[in-house]
Amino acid sequence: MSNEQHTIRNNIDKINENIIKACKRAGRDPGTVRLIAVSKTVPPELIRLAYDCGIRDFGENYVQEMLKKAEVLPEDIRWHYIGHLQTNKIKYLAGRAYLIHTVYKTEHLDEIEKRSEKEKRITELLVEVNIGNESSKSGMSKDRVEELVKKSLDYKHLKIKGLMCIPPFLDAEETRKFFKNLRFIKDCINNNIGKEVLTELSMGMSSDYETAIEEGATMVRIGTAIFGERKRGG
Repeated sequence: MSNEQHTIRNNIDKINENIIKACKRAGRDPGTVRLIAVSKTVPPELIRLAYDCGIRDFGENYVQEMLKKAEVLPEDIRWHYIGHLQTNKIKYLAGRAYLIHTVYKTEHLDEIEKRSEKEKRITELLVEVNIGNESSKSGMSKDRVEELVKKSLDYKHLKIKGLMCIPPFLDAEETRKFFKNLRFIKDCINNNIGKEVLTELSMGMSSDYETAIEEGATMVRIGTAIFGERKRGG
C-alpha cells in the first residue's frame, strides 16, 4: 500500500469513527448519514483510492471537471453537484448528477424540468439556503425557501429532497446555531405542507461535520479531511 493509499484510508476510517460517535451522542443511526467526499481539484487516481475504501458519493464544484472524471471512473459512483449553479450549465447535469445541492431560484427549476423531461427522468435536488445572510455567498434567503419548495411540487420531472447550507466560517461550535436553523426551516416547511416532503439536510464540512450530524445532517461534505489541502482552487 502506498503512502497516499494509507493516508486516505486512515482519514476515511477516522471520519467514519467520528460519524458513529456523533450519531451516538445524538441518539441517531449512523446509517442515516451519508459521507460525500468532496473531490474538487482532486485527480482521478486519488478519487479511485477513496473509492477502493468504500466511498461511492463524490461532490464536485465544476461541471466540466465532474463530467471528465465520470468518463474515467467507475460507473457506480454517485456524483453530487455542490458548486454554484449556473442555469446554462444545467443541460450537462440533468441525467448525470445523482443530486444537485445548489438550487436557489425558479429559473433553475424551469431549466431542470425542461432538461429532465427531455432525458425522461426525475432529477433530485436540494435547495441551497444562505443561512448566514452573507452577501458573498449564493443561495436563497431563509424566508423564501418554503415558497420555492411548494412551487416545486407542480413540476413532474424534478423533486426537491431537502436543504443545503454553507454556514459562515466560524468555530465548529459557533456553526451549531446555523445547523439548528436549517433543520428548523426543514421541519416548518414539512409541517406547513402537511407531509414530509423534505428529508435531507446537506450540511457540515471537514471542520464542523460532527456538530452538523448532532443537529440532524443526513449528508456531510468532506474534502480536506480526506484528501488533504487542495493543490489549487481552495
